[in-house]
Amino acid sequence: MSAPPPAAPLVRFEAVGKRFGDVVAADGVDLELAEGEFFALLGPSGCGKTTLMRMLAGFERPDAGRILLNGADIAGLPPHRRPSSMMFQTYALFPHLTVEQNVGFGLKQQGWDKARAAARVEAMLALVRLEGLNRRRPHQLSGGQKQRVALARALAVEPRIVLLDEPLAALDRKLREETQLELKAIQRATRVTFMIVTHDQDEAMGVADRMAVMQAGRIAQVGAPREVYERPANRFVAEFIGEANLFPAKDTGDGADFTLVRPERMTIAAEASPGAIPGRVAEVAYFGDRTRYVVKTDAGKPLLVSQAAGQAPLSLQPGDPAFVSWPKNAEVKVPA
Repeated sequence: MSAPPPAAPLVRFEAVGKRFGDVVAADGVDLELAEGEFFALLGPSGCGKTTLMRMLAGFERPDAGRILLNGADIAGLPPHRRPSSMMFQTYALFPHLTVEQNVGFGLKQQGWDKARAAARVEAMLALVRLEGLNRRRPHQLSGGQKQRVALARALAVEPRIVLLDEPLAALDRKLREETQLELKAIQRATRVTFMIVTHDQDEAMGVADRMAVMQAGRIAQVGAPREVYERPANRFVAEFIGEANLFPAKDTGDGADFTLVRPERMTIAAEASPGAIPGRVAEVAYFGDRTRYVVKTDAGKPLLVSQAAGQAPLSLQPGDPAFVSWPKNAEVKVPA
């Protein structure tokens, strides 16, 4: 269940494999990235997503398969000869250089003349809204400002693709959410292909045009965030992307092993209604925009229910009886 890229492929992984001793980091990966899209590579720690990015950047070489850029095999090219820039999780700024020197470092290495490089640096600082901070050094910047300097440096050399390795991991939640919006706006403004690697599902879904979920070195599903969330390809994807209530599927002949109902599609009430499942509230968590209930049913199965803030508030507390229901169209069949 994968959506085709929205434009001609810029990058293509063809049966790419990579091992580190007995550990399989990439197991016959086939994947395409389109020109000008924001692509997210998502998965738990150790699934191979960072290795895939490092092979695209040139820091690792595949043991099998090919990596193509515009149809040309780049597996043998060193990092500095690839039309890509990488933004590391730690930002990797040079502490002894100023902001403008950090942003212009790659331009100097490429031999740009001073006037052209200076104009490019100014343009990049304006793009990331760091005007006036040219002469500061990294220790004089906030975490968010360092992140912007690293992004400006990555974009300055006019790459075809920018690789983002967990770029927001060091930021607090509020700043991380703000920076997600900024990243998306900058990507749209520049039309450079972005590929972000993250284990944070909210981060991936918030910025990506398309996303790939990795599982043990393989691509479990590729698609738009809404497609992956609403129509997961298997149980792993269903449980990794968001919260999931899974039930053994009845034998319908369609090959599904589970029925998925997302918590926000469920309704919780203090009084019984036809077809509702009885139980007792085990946990209540308030998040501002929603309230999350864990209801332990009489059959012993816990159900997750999410009530949006706009709905009539309930006074249910742990230990109270509760009744859970959902519409038939909330059920999604999921293979194992």
